[in-house]
Amino acid sequence: MLGMALTALDSTVLSTAIPQIVGDLGGFSVFSWLFSGYLLAVTVTLPVYGKLSDTFGRKPVLLAGIVLFVSGSLLCAGAWNMASLIAFRIVQGLGGGALQGTIQVIAADLYPLKERPKIQARLSSVWAAAAVTGPAIGGVLAGYADWRWIFLINLPVGALAWTLIARHLHEPERPAAERPAAVRPRIDWAGALAVFASGGLLLTALVQGGVAWGWLSAPSLALLAGSAVCGAATVVIERRAAEPIIPGWVWRRRSIAAVNLAFGALGLLMIAPTVFLPTYAQSVLGLGPVAAGFVLSVMTLSWPISAACSNRVYNRIGFRRCAMTGIGAAALVLAAFPFLPYPGAAWQPALIMLLLGAALGLFQLPLIIGVQSSVGWAERGTATASILFCRQVGQSVGAALFGAVANATLASRLSTAPPAIRNGLPDDLDSVSHALDHPAALSDRAADYLRRAVDTAVDHVYLGAAAAALLALLVLLLLAPRTFPLPPDPESTPRPEPESEPERKPAP
Repeated sequence: MLGMALTALDSTVLSTAIPQIVGDLGGFSVFSWLFSGYLLAVTVTLPVYGKLSDTFGRKPVLLAGIVLFVSGSLLCAGAWNMASLIAFRIVQGLGGGALQGTIQVIAADLYPLKERPKIQARLSSVWAAAAVTGPAIGGVLAGYADWRWIFLINLPVGALAWTLIARHLHEPERPAAERPAAVRPRIDWAGALAVFASGGLLLTALVQGGVAWGWLSAPSLALLAGSAVCGAATVVIERRAAEPIIPGWVWRRRSIAAVNLAFGALGLLMIAPTVFLPTYAQSVLGLGPVAAGFVLSVMTLSWPISAACSNRVYNRIGFRRCAMTGIGAAALVLAAFPFLPYPGAAWQPALIMLLLGAALGLFQLPLIIGVQSSVGWAERGTATASILFCRQVGQSVGAALFGAVANATLASRLSTAPPAIRNGLPDDLDSVSHALDHPAALSDRAADYLRRAVDTAVDHVYLGAAAAALLALLVLLLLAPRTFPLPPDPESTPRPEPESEPERKPAP
């Protein structure tokens, strides 16, 4: 849980200190790469760390990830300009990829099937606590100390986590059938490099497309073409590799392939609340940053509670039906958002987020546990990493797709604005939000028109998120098997009694 706290607190603490960082280091035009660079590094390294944990064990990968993350934090604290800070954030992300995937795998290794919802709920509670306390911690450190302390506080937390894991984490003995042969294991470095290159080019195109340059501009087309070429090279390399980073069975097995696609849709739909809800809360409802953050954070409060109770559902109806129930409810909740009154009250979107978190708790955890339980020790790291990788890619695609939807809606609304207020109106979501934060230059009529335009744009984004939820439901309905192929649970299988030695007759 301490190791998970390193990555959970990272983005929430940093977001509130951006004004101080930009004021000190400059680089306002590229500060978004503080988040994009980190996300890029985490995403493209997840498959690599998953395979390494299957080959060398979870503990060494987790310890190495903590060292890398803490080293990146120390470098970030000493950054001298925005370029160096972005580079060191990428180093942090290289460690964060090891933490996010490996901790989930260790939970499956250490706990039998019946107890996994409890430990997964505890890990989820770390994210909930980070969502609530992170912005406050970041604001206090940036306002009353120095923004560099945001990175320095990772050092004692990381040191304590590393010490506890090194001393007290004892991995269960690997099943004899899954132990590696006596020969030295081979690492697919060519495959790792190809995965890193193809994923990095794709995510860079998705993150920067439509922001730093147009979607049909030369940089976007070059990045997408380069990603396609590297992706084709990855397929060729992985087919020939003795120990591939992304083995073919990840996509040949129906249960894992269906969950991968469903988690890609999950990442897609999560962009609506995490990216656009704070803008809606501040621009339409007129809330401050702290209150807007609370509207979003209620989702992280109901999510772990629902996940902890999900075992009572999937033990009765199965993993697939439980997940389908959760994502179906999520689609209905997301589709209800456009029916909220304008401008409405803060409790209304907060209730939507509370229900959404409860629905997604029934969707995500059963699928993770189902996949982890359907594979052996030697495949668990790779299978878990593939799920998380697809979710991260879905988030990147969702940010680009829904950003385009929101901006297109705003452009349409602004182009049809009454002539009396049309002059001087901004033309994209960021500019509209900035104008509503500083409304002195706007008339009351113009400000109300912009708020209604933002409300319509966010409504369209939520409808797109509901469509993504329906896509995940269809994937589970059509592709996922009715029951996950679960091997016998070693905790429930009776172990043979040790043979007793024959009684020896006493010597005469």
